[in-house]
Amino acid sequence: MRIETIQIQIEKNGAFKKTDHTAELTAYLQDSGEECRIQKRPAVVICPGGGYEFCSFREGEPVALELLSKGYQTFVLRYSTAPDSFPTALLELAGAVAMVRLRAAEWNIIPEQVAVMGFSAGGHLAASLGVFWNQEFLSALVKRQVQFPAGDNFRRDETIFSESSLADISLLIRPDRLLLGYPVITSGEYAHRGSFDALLGELEGEEREEFLNLLSLEKQVGSHVPPVFLWHTFTDTSVPAENSLLFLSALKKAGVSAEAHLFPEGRHGLALADERTDKETSDGRGSYVEECCKPWAELAEAFLERWRRP
Repeated sequence: MRIETIQIQIEKNGAFKKTDHTAELTAYLQDSGEECRIQKRPAVVICPGGGYEFCSFREGEPVALELLSKGYQTFVLRYSTAPDSFPTALLELAGAVAMVRLRAAEWNIIPEQVAVMGFSAGGHLAASLGVFWNQEFLSALVKRQVQFPAGDNFRRDETIFSESSLADISLLIRPDRLLLGYPVITSGEYAHRGSFDALLGELEGEEREEFLNLLSLEKQVGSHVPPVFLWHTFTDTSVPAENSLLFLSALKKAGVSAEAHLFPEGRHGLALADERTDKETSDGRGSYVEECCKPWAELAEAFLERWRRP
C-alpha cells in the first residue's frame, strides 16, 4: 500500500472562500503487481462528517482502510469548513473526483467506477455532488476556481479545466455511485440546523432562504442522480432518519435505483459502528459500538460489488 496527499485549492475571494485553508485529498492505494489478477480497481472518495465545522478522523481513514482491504482504491477528502461557506467544499469535492479520473491510469483505477461516500454533513456534501454534478453553475465555478497547487507531482493545473468545456467538466466530476451514512439532507422540519448555519455562514434574509431551498437536497433529485446506498438509525437524535427517508422518497419518484437500511438503534456518528471507530461519548455513558449497525459496511460493499461485477 502507498499513501499520497494532494492539495486542492480554491481561490480566496472574500465571498465564500474566506480563509487560506487548502483541502487535502489523501489517497490509499494498492499497487497492482504481476501476481495480482486484478489490475484496475474502482475508487471511493470519502467525505467525513463534522457539521461543516470540522472533518472527523473516525469517518475518514478507518473507513478508507476497510474499503481498501476489499479491493477499492480509496480517498479521504479533508474539505474546507466554516468560516468558508457554500460552495467551497462542493468545489473541492468536484476537484477531487476530477483528480481521481485524471490520474486513473497512474493509480490503477477504472475511471467509469468512481463512487463518493459521505457521513452526516459529509453525506450532504456527497449528495450535493450527486444532484448538482450536471449543473452549469457548478462546472463554471470548477473551471474558474479549482486549482491543484504546483507542489503536487501531477502536471500544473491551469490548463486542466480552462481548456475543457463545461460538458466535459461535468463528466469529470460525475459520481458513479453515492453511499450515504446518516446524511444531512433537508433544510426543512427535520434539518440539522448547525450544519446549514455553518454551510451558509453570514447569508441573511431572502438570499439565505433561496440557498436553504437549493440545499434541501430532496428537492433537487432527478433522473441524473446515480444509484444510491443509504443507511441511518431510527434513534438518531442529531440528524433524524427522516433526512434519509425524504431523500429515498425523492429517488423513488425520480426512478433512481437505491438501497436503504434503517437500523433500530444507534446514536449519530457511528462511523464503522465497531471497536475501530469507538470513542468516549460526551455524557460518559454508552459507546459508538452498535452491534445491529455493524453490517452496514458489509452491505455497502455488496452494493458496490454488484456494480463492480454486474
